[in-house]
This record gives sequence, structure tokens and C-alpha cells, in this order.
Amino acid sequence: MAIGHQCCEPIRSSSRLQGSAPAGAARSAAVGAVADGCHLNSRMLLIPGGRGLMGTTPDQGYASDGEVPEREVMLRPFWLDRCAVSNLDFLDFAEATGYRTTAEREGSSFVFAGLLQDLSLVTQAVADAPWWRLVEGADWRHPEGPRSTLDGREEHSVVHVSWDDARAYAAWAGKRLATEAEWEFAARGGLIGQPFPWGDELEPDGEHRMNVWQGDFPVEDTAADGYAGTAPVDAFPANGYGLHNMTGNVWEWCADWFALRHPDGPLIDPRGPDHGTRRVLKGGSFLCHSSYCMRYRTSARTGNEPTSSACHTGFRCARDFDPEEEDAPAGDPPGQPGRKP
Repeated sequence: MAIGHQCCEPIRSSSRLQGSAPAGAARSAAVGAVADGCHLNSRMLLIPGGRGLMGTTPDQGYASDGEVPEREVMLRPFWLDRCAVSNLDFLDFAEATGYRTTAEREGSSFVFAGLLQDLSLVTQAVADAPWWRLVEGADWRHPEGPRSTLDGREEHSVVHVSWDDARAYAAWAGKRLATEAEWEFAARGGLIGQPFPWGDELEPDGEHRMNVWQGDFPVEDTAADGYAGTAPVDAFPANGYGLHNMTGNVWEWCADWFALRHPDGPLIDPRGPDHGTRRVLKGGSFLCHSSYCMRYRTSARTGNEPTSSACHTGFRCARDFDPEEEDAPAGDPPGQPGRKP
């Protein structure tokens, strides 16, 4: 099944935009308390590396997204953030550096229509995916526009960040973005060939394991998993490597350029092409639903321009493993302070 990229990732420069229109989707309030977890932007876990599978078979994923073929990869150990970067983490960065995101400089970003209460700030809708609205004043500090705040969402994933913004944060923190291969290897949590970080069942024993859409998309999200919109960065149980929310919640930027074709395996520490127009995103988001987009799987992928941003897009960081750290415990990497001065 082929689905256009705009349904998942609105592209600022090439989307066919039309005049503003009614939201057409009811806003559901987020529920659940703020989690106690990952507001330490140096909190990383050592991913052991080794042999694994990347991608999937044509009957299990979207071949048109470049998910196939399933291929063998070999990765060296690396560090990865236990959780996606939170709003509090990004606030540290912004206050320390004065950095302004792409959305802040452009003056607008894409917001899902069902989250909007103030339609006066909607400038345009994406013609092929009218649930996406370009909203004036929407940015990471104001997820639904200038009258919205981060109150109660301090530990939620930062959103409305472009690839350029994610890279800037990573450089400030002494880190980098993960390659697609690293991200997918880590997301699988030591499992081989499974669609989800915990196995092959979407809701084992009826338990929600990630923040995705329940209900009738795009009209109503019942929030049966506890959240409509974003969730805290550690809202759901960790996978086998101790990583939270590797699927659902927010799409996460990776370092690689997006490509549909892949070199033959086995591949050692594979990276994307040397150039391109879109960067890879992994993991799906709170907007994914089986009726239109089953991209809430470990092998799923999409791509977007490095300057694009939206209310369901965030990131986490990686760092190279130094062999001299061989005896280091899986926790904060040596020499990486919790916050830069």
C-alpha cells in the first residue's frame, strides 16, 4: 500500500497549500500525569551493536517507502539517548545559546487540525492532507500557536523542530544524530525481525505500549492509550535496551539522507547517500493509525526536508562509543555533563 508523504510529514516548500478551512476534527484533551523520567540531556544508554536485520519484507511494510528489502547489518556499539529530547532539555539549549528554531524564524509551523482551538491563526491547509494546517506563531514553545504554552508538557518531547534544529542541539550537547541503521537497531531492543520494540503484537494482552491514534482518523482520537497529542518522553515501558517511546509519540530525525534504494548486504555501519533533498525520520507518531498509516513500526520510515517542522516531529541524540569506555556501565557516557554551561 502506497501513501503520500504529506499524510505523515507536511513539507513546507512543496506542499500544495489552500486557504484556511474549518478544522474538521474534534480536539481531545490529553490525559495522564507528567512522568518522572528523562529530563537529563546526557542520559544515554550504551547500545551493544552486533548483527541484526534492517528493513522488512514487502508483505509487512511499505515497499514504496524504501522499507524493503530486509537486509543484514553489523553495527559497532554506540550511545543513544534513553528518551527523546524533552521540552525542558530544549529549553536548556535555547536559554544557553539564544538559538531560534526554523519555525521561530519562519513565523509558522504545521499543526494537526484536531489540536487547534483558535482557527484565526490558521493560514493555509495542505490540499492533499487537510488535517495539516500552517499556523502562524506555532513553534516549540507554542505547540498550537501563540496562545498555547508548554504548561503540563515540560517532560513531553519537544516538537516543531527541523532537522537543522536537531543537529544544532546535538552539536551543543556534544552528541550527534543517530544514523537510520543505529536508530532501527536500537529500536528493536535486541529482537530480530519484529515489527514493534516489544515483539509482534500491537497491544499484547490488550495493553497499550505506545502513543498512537485510536478512534476514527482524523475526526476523533479516543485517547485509549492515555494521550491525545504528545506524551511524556518515558510514558511507556522501555524496550530490551532500556529505551522509551521508540515507536509512536513523535517522529524522530535521523542523520541520513532519505533514499528508496539500499546497497546489498551485509552492511557494516551503513549510512545513507551523500546527498539528497529529504532527511530520514523514524518511529511514527501519535497520529499514526492502521486505517491510513501503519508507520508505527521499527522498520517504518519517512523523509522530509531539513527545514520542515510539525507538531509531531522531535528527535533523540546519539554519540560514538570510545573503546576505552569498554567497562563503562550503561548510563551517562563518561565526560558528558548533564548540561552545557
